[in-house]
Amino acid sequence: MAKIALGTRQEAAQPDCIRALIVEFIATFFFVFAGVGSAMAADKLEAGALVGLLVVAVAHTLIVAVTVSAGHISGGHLNPAVTLGLLVGGHITVVRSILYWIIQLLASSAASFLLYYLTGGLITPIHSLAIGVGYFQGIIWEILLTFSLLFTVYGTMVDPKKGTIEGLGPIIVGFVVGANILAGGAFSGASMNPARSFGPALVSGNWTDHWVYWVGPLIGGGLGGFIYENFFTLRTHVLIATAEEF
Repeated sequence: MAKIALGTRQEAAQPDCIRALIVEFIATFFFVFAGVGSAMAADKLEAGALVGLLVVAVAHTLIVAVTVSAGHISGGHLNPAVTLGLLVGGHITVVRSILYWIIQLLASSAASFLLYYLTGGLITPIHSLAIGVGYFQGIIWEILLTFSLLFTVYGTMVDPKKGTIEGLGPIIVGFVVGANILAGGAFSGASMNPARSFGPALVSGNWTDHWVYWVGPLIGGGLGGFIYENFFTLRTHVLIATAEEF
């Protein structure tokens, strides 16, 4: 069973960590900018519900594939749930995970505020549950969708035995994000990402159902990473060399 590496406070000052944080900010910024921007564009153009959902799904598919690839220095997490999934699998320390979460939230907020300014104050759409979808149903939706995301991240990018899909991980991850939005977007909003939900909520001041988009994705991400790492990944070496583990 993989151990969670604690890390040290000095890690934050290491050059490789600083570079990773900068790249993670840039990648998350453009992910949220394109994702939220596509939703705002669909609203402005008064696209139908199905067309709007398709536009948002395609935009997220493309931007995830691009930013995960471009953000390879940091791993291109873009998402606190992904970071948590990699943390429980022993691929990132607790210290760096916390730094990533802060950077992801800051990047999401910055992108959302910039969109609000550039669009002349258009309403920033938030993630919220559809009419008839209760809290428990929404949480289950987000758990399942985020679990599938982490399972795909591990299977295509983390697992050392990726086989013939080597190098295609970002594209495949983008596809699963788009497919999940098409499947769950009309019900829970298919966030799968607390940071993606945080920026728009902060800018709009609308926190309706917001806690669902922390509870569901974090549970799904943690479970996805834990199950894949401990039941499907075969390794012959230690993941992170550190003196502090628990």
